[in-house]
Amino acid sequence: MSRIRGAIVSLSLLATPAFAAEPIALRDMGSFHVGGRLVEISGRPVKEVVFTQGGVPAKIDPNGTYQVEQMYVQYFLPADEKGAYPLLMWHGGGLTGVTYETTPDGREGWLNYFLRRGWSVYNSDAVERGRAGWAQYPDIFKSEPVFLTTSNPFERFRIGTGPGWDPDPAKRKLMPGSQFPNEGYDNFTKQGVPRWTTNDDATLAAYIAEIDRVCPCVILFHSQAGAFGFKAAQARPDKVKALVAVEPAGVGDPGRVDALKGIPSLLVYGDFIEQDSRWPKIRATGAAFADGIRAAGGTAEVVDLPKAGINGNSHMMMMDKNNAEVAALIQTWLEGKGLTKKP
Repeated sequence: MSRIRGAIVSLSLLATPAFAAEPIALRDMGSFHVGGRLVEISGRPVKEVVFTQGGVPAKIDPNGTYQVEQMYVQYFLPADEKGAYPLLMWHGGGLTGVTYETTPDGREGWLNYFLRRGWSVYNSDAVERGRAGWAQYPDIFKSEPVFLTTSNPFERFRIGTGPGWDPDPAKRKLMPGSQFPNEGYDNFTKQGVPRWTTNDDATLAAYIAEIDRVCPCVILFHSQAGAFGFKAAQARPDKVKALVAVEPAGVGDPGRVDALKGIPSLLVYGDFIEQDSRWPKIRATGAAFADGIRAAGGTAEVVDLPKAGINGNSHMMMMDKNNAEVAALIQTWLEGKGLTKKP
């Protein structure tokens, strides 16, 4: 674990010149890995590897015990804490915790937004992503990794229309009124990492391990993490105080929806959903799950941003030019649920 302790840290490096905000004062920051398991691999031939160009070859025996399926978590604790509980941020598929950091065009992301409002923020790289590390395929990860082309998220995340991506930003066909920072799209695609489709159980186990270590807490999760967020809360309903689902691509177990009746939930959807071939069904699934929570006696609110007067948002609303406006809607909801400390 790495950390800074014993003094108030003024973290001016978190304030980018493009935002020109006041430095963020922290009482502590650090990181840790959580979850994972040990796996034995055998029957593989010994290899000779040159680790450094021009170096001396070394014999590497791939047989033995490996640490795999852990998750990386970085935390920031504000000097003036106002959130009643820590706020956990879980990213979507093919991405990492960078999702919530600086936006592709250099503005502050949601990590900073909620830090400035006094939340202790725990931002993670899930199993198989970024600083969590990878494992061998097919020995441990059972499917091959999925990679995305540069143009894939442009349409699938409702940033542009059809095959509208072009290397020249001026030639891209954006959704009308799109709030996504087109000039930063290339930077956004640099955030993409390989993803696997067979690691859901390991990912959920690591998220539950984080809850056991950090919570009680509030969880804010995006896209692929929809299923993880709801299922983790169903597994630990006594430790999760609220759920914020940002365009969840999956939901929890409908047969255990009563486990969520004591956890207020907010589902947020952006713009251009009706113009897409997949998103109407994805949204309908989320809305139906929210109906199930309410039927069980719980609280689940579904917000379509255009109906709330917030327009032009893509699937990556935490990066859109109006990301602060969307975050303010979430902050107001959290305050309304009594999840911030009284002055």
